[in-house]
Amino acid sequence: MRDENTPVLIGAGQIIQRDIDPAEALEPLDLMAEAARRAAADAGLAPEALAGLDRVAVVNLFSWRYGNAPRALAGRLGAAPRDEIYTTIGGNTPQALVNRTAADVAAGRTSLALVAGAEAMATLRRARKAKVRLAWSAETPGEPASFGEGRDGTSATETDHGLFLPVQVYPLFENAIRARRARSIPEHQAHLGRLCSRLSEVAAGNEYAWFRERRSPEAIATPGPDNRTIAFPYTKLMNSILDVDQGSAVLVASARRARELGVDPKRFIYLHGSADTHDLWYLADRVNYWNSPAIRAAGRRALERAGCGIADIDLLDLYSCFPCAVEIACEALGIADDDPRPLTVTGGLACFGGPGNAYSLNAIAQMMERLRAAPGKRGLVTALGWYVTKHSVGVYGTEPPARVDAFGQGSDPEADRALQATIDAEAHPALATEPSGPATIETCTVAYDRDGAPMRGIVIGRLDDGRRFLANTPGDRALLEGLVSAEPVGVRGRVVPGTVNAFTPA
Repeated sequence: MRDENTPVLIGAGQIIQRDIDPAEALEPLDLMAEAARRAAADAGLAPEALAGLDRVAVVNLFSWRYGNAPRALAGRLGAAPRDEIYTTIGGNTPQALVNRTAADVAAGRTSLALVAGAEAMATLRRARKAKVRLAWSAETPGEPASFGEGRDGTSATETDHGLFLPVQVYPLFENAIRARRARSIPEHQAHLGRLCSRLSEVAAGNEYAWFRERRSPEAIATPGPDNRTIAFPYTKLMNSILDVDQGSAVLVASARRARELGVDPKRFIYLHGSADTHDLWYLADRVNYWNSPAIRAAGRRALERAGCGIADIDLLDLYSCFPCAVEIACEALGIADDDPRPLTVTGGLACFGGPGNAYSLNAIAQMMERLRAAPGKRGLVTALGWYVTKHSVGVYGTEPPARVDAFGQGSDPEADRALQATIDAEAHPALATEPSGPATIETCTVAYDRDGAPMRGIVIGRLDDGRRFLANTPGDRALLEGLVSAEPVGVRGRVVPGTVNAFTPA
């Protein structure tokens, strides 16, 4: 990499729209276009400079189908890029896109790229409720290049047993974490309240946050009419909020192109190190449910490439779709529970908002702003897809990176493959397809209906021979209430096979 090809993040833009008439609301495409124009302005450029984009990459959208979303966005901006990229599903993809784009800039494959994402789920839901037909854009023809791992996040067996809704899967990790740390249920619930309250304090000061309020630990941890339990142990205020209208965009350029455009070098933010990994793909195959070998490996590799340790990081944004995602990242990266550094620069997905797959692009935009205000400091962003499955890490700073292999995602394919191979080789329990006999709960959750009644017990357990199994419990209310009133992890019982295996606690 020559100095002229050093990748730099030169501009970032964010946008939010609240409480607007659905007929007047900006659609996701327009949210992205406005975020892109704001990113140009942030770099000190006129909107017309976006016509020179040679790459437009868009994060996978949930709220509207555009066909070729990158081409549709480029059209809004007056650009005709050579590269049109659209990601697969995954909250890891914004950071992974930045990693790949930086690697491509360093290799001379692109010189001015836009990464954008947006959702308008709040408007979409209001329109459906009001029976308003949205006159949003029709699909644009053409086939953009796909970016990211596109495998489904769950197997058929996992889906049969209820392991597909994130609100019912992530609590399985949380209950495993609680048991691992030997906390009682009330102690851990209080811990979750404190953790989420810390995130909300950041959201309260962020103009782009969906909920700009500081929530007390007690308000978060205590179930009530406005804070029902979704799945044990998570209350509503611990879950990411998808019903938002938010957009973001980041401009990545070569140092040479940035100088040609007249961007002030003081605006440059550099990617110091990055890495992308995934854990053993299916939930049933994981090593355990309280840590992530892939986050540990990606974090170490990104920090190594950046030439620093986690103690040298000044600013953090840890992906926070659910509390366990933050706790697992902290454990993997070596961040203690009492670490004084805020764990987010945005406010987290439960308060700032979770615009589908695109949240981490907002985090990167926010990180750029914070670093420019504190030259010489470093920031770290983690991003996560599926069920603690796909991971991307980026380390950022205001000074040029020390290493030429800092950028991950294709800059060193052999090293990437070797890193992933070590994760894939982690020993893990075999899955019993027809489990039968005495067994023990490894982790579990109980899903609740909207009236606050327990309706389904989901169990990941172990047979006495060490094999793992998936099961549901009987729907008996007393049994379900028993699973949430005393520590369920380690409880013995019996499992019988079926299309849906059944576990009954002793």
